Amino acid sequence: MAGHMQNAERPTPPDADPQGEPFLLTRFAVPTRPATFLPRRRLSRHLDQALLTPLTMVNGAAGAGKTLLVADWVAGRDEPVAWLTAEGTGRGPGILWAYLLQALGVAGVQMPPDIGCPADANRVDRTLLARVAAHLGARTEPVIVVLDEYDRVTDPRIAEQLEFVLHHAGRGMRLVLVTRTEPLLPLHRYRAAGEMTEIRGAELAFTPEEAAALLELHGLSLPVDAARALVERTQGWAAGLRLCALAAQERPDAERYLKEFESDRTTVADFLLAEVLKRQPPETQDLLLRISVLDRFCPDLVNALTGRTDAEAVLVGLHRDNAFVEHLGHAWYRLHPLFKEILQAHLRVRSPGLRPELHLRAAHWLRRSGSLEQTLGHGAAAGDWEFTAGALVDDLAIGQLFTGRRSDDLAELFAGMGPDAASPAADIVRAARELAGSDLDRGLNHLHRAETNLGREDAGDQSAARLSCALLEALVARLTGSPDRAEMAAAMARHVRTDVPSGLLDRHPELTALLLTHLGSTRLWAGRFDDARAALVPAAGAPGGASTALPRGDSLGRLALIDYLDGRLGRAERKAQEAITATQRFGVPQPSGCGIGRLVLAAVAVDRDELDRAQTLLDSVPLPPAPMRDPVTEAGRAIATARLLLARGKTRAAVEAAEPAVSAEVASPWASGHTALITSAAHLAEGRPETAARLLHAVPGDQVACAVEAARAHLAAGEPGAAIALLDTVRPEARTGPGLTVRAMLVRAQAADRAGNPAAARRQLAQALREARREKLRRPFLDAGAWLHPLLSASPLRELAEGWLAPRSVPPGGTPRSPDQPPPVVEELSGREHDVLRRLAQMMSTQEIADDLHVSVNTVKTHLKGVYRKLAVSRRTDAVRRARELRLL
Repeated sequence: MAGHMQNAERPTPPDADPQGEPFLLTRFAVPTRPATFLPRRRLSRHLDQALLTPLTMVNGAAGAGKTLLVADWVAGRDEPVAWLTAEGTGRGPGILWAYLLQALGVAGVQMPPDIGCPADANRVDRTLLARVAAHLGARTEPVIVVLDEYDRVTDPRIAEQLEFVLHHAGRGMRLVLVTRTEPLLPLHRYRAAGEMTEIRGAELAFTPEEAAALLELHGLSLPVDAARALVERTQGWAAGLRLCALAAQERPDAERYLKEFESDRTTVADFLLAEVLKRQPPETQDLLLRISVLDRFCPDLVNALTGRTDAEAVLVGLHRDNAFVEHLGHAWYRLHPLFKEILQAHLRVRSPGLRPELHLRAAHWLRRSGSLEQTLGHGAAAGDWEFTAGALVDDLAIGQLFTGRRSDDLAELFAGMGPDAASPAADIVRAARELAGSDLDRGLNHLHRAETNLGREDAGDQSAARLSCALLEALVARLTGSPDRAEMAAAMARHVRTDVPSGLLDRHPELTALLLTHLGSTRLWAGRFDDARAALVPAAGAPGGASTALPRGDSLGRLALIDYLDGRLGRAERKAQEAITATQRFGVPQPSGCGIGRLVLAAVAVDRDELDRAQTLLDSVPLPPAPMRDPVTEAGRAIATARLLLARGKTRAAVEAAEPAVSAEVASPWASGHTALITSAAHLAEGRPETAARLLHAVPGDQVACAVEAARAHLAAGEPGAAIALLDTVRPEARTGPGLTVRAMLVRAQAADRAGNPAAARRQLAQALREARREKLRRPFLDAGAWLHPLLSASPLRELAEGWLAPRSVPPGGTPRSPDQPPPVVEELSGREHDVLRRLAQMMSTQEIADDLHVSVNTVKTHLKGVYRKLAVSRRTDAVRRARELRLL
């Protein structure tokens, strides 16, 4: 036995390995860090945990910066470091352990002579490993053993031996493996026990800030935003960034080069081809080239492109070996972006005509699997537009051209469709693109051609195509103000949807939501409010997240407009805010016609006498192209704009703005009614009450707002009896809110006051104040005139007006207002405006007020404008004087 041991092990460390070759000292050398190396503290701090766990693995692709990271970390350690760079396959366990023992000696860790050294290149005696483990386990401080390029070690015996020594060495050894692949160690046990430190590819990737710093070391100054774009393209791959930086140093415009460099013509391509592609067997190289046309792939899809049956095993192996194939989960993978670009360029050279065929194979496979987005992309790349348009229409996804985050992408994708694609589906897509792009006439032409061709075809299921046509017909009806056309489109949709395959509509809730929104909007234009609600309410509650955000917001905005027209300001405001939030939270692009919520808020702000806010809201809603102006939205714009101008005393401009700048097939009763209201108000302001009354009597339909305003005109003309009689004929409407009822009450109050019945006037005015207070409805009182002041000066009406319509007459420590002093009807100052006003009274400058309130000077100026407007002054001294008169100071 003793003889056998003597033959198996040499008692003292030799000068050569078991094969008699001298040790290569370069394998023990810690790699030198170049001058352009960037230390990254976040990774070094993570590596510090290596001293707390027996095993550390730094696992990443070729060029990920693994080796230099560990080299930089060990350079700052006080503990002894044994560094060994592994060799390729074919070297047995004896060679590795001989080198490892030599590395320990180079690191200053002297091993006792009785430990010996392997004499056989292909085996290591267990007793030698036990002696090594025992000696290391007896150390008071650990030795750090780094095995670089450990992926070259493929002998499972070595992994088993390393695990044995690591386990029995205890705290005396800390093993760091630098590898491209998962080592053959029982990693699950170390992970479960919390005895392993891991740094993998995602953590090794450079951040935009780190990339900018790395480029700075190469003499390149790049903004972080530009560095972020480079990081997205390279996915933070260290070698890619360094190679790009070296190449950019030779270019006159480095920033432009880094933004536009062609990866297939750079040293990056050379590196990846040599280090990754050419290391693979020829059949795997062919697989990688073919799948370079895919953004993501699974084994079945790869088999479809390659004609193979073993793609699953190949992909698992490529991912395990860090061959720039990333696992996305659930058996899906993708190529590293740069590697993909280089493979695509290589494919164009090797097989120029193969790409369209590969795209078409992928499109057909993906269509069967239900992945529409990728189907469309590959169909377009293959140039088969009839297939691509058919996939979009048959999937019932035509609504995605109008809503959701992909609408712009789809419009751009189908921009390449030529006139040779002549199927009904192609014409439907063309119609949708034109309508979404604000060309009503061209959209209608394509739609009519699609409908005609569908009528001629008998083969195949046309339900999805016909339902898509119904959606587009409903949109055209909405834009042209055509209720009959909308109802026909809705009837067609109801008839066809029974033939749509089960589950298809559930996958695309945006189609139903859009159709209901268009139908509800057209009914709203026609003045059929209840029918409009029946369509808009389910559209506003549609499921689907981002895909239905626009129709939900649009429907809520139209429901808000109905509430406003009914005089319910608070309810209108809440729905309008919900409409804005519905689209903002998903960040989806907003097409023309989606500003209805802001227009309603502007109209509400006018009724509350918040004129600056109303103007800001109006300015935030751009005017869409003329062919795509939605009648409802434009009527809402006309109402809010005209009422704001009227509130500011610009009667002529208000009349000009009152007419909606849009044509429609039928007139809208409420839009016509509001145009008449603005015009009559202008006549009334200019002293022509009889003309105002006649104009309102001519308005068709039973409109409460027009009847109330006509009664006010009769009253101004000295006909109180006619005014009251007209109000008495108005049928009580359950849905009529304070925006209408308060105005009617004020007419009755004024009529009673003129008739010498102050008690009745006060009762009506008190009721009006109570109704208006809940909604902060100020405009009707401002429009009523000076007859209100004496009534409001007496209690309890004064108390009903204080704090929202008029300022408080007895502030803390103040004195009561004189009974004969009429309280002005003004808007209440906000809390911040009170703060500014008090400091104004202390003779503080604008800058001093800003410093004292910890706000900007511009913010103070904004509050000052509000104070001046609400106190009807234009100077500081006048504001302070007026505030003292009103007992605000």
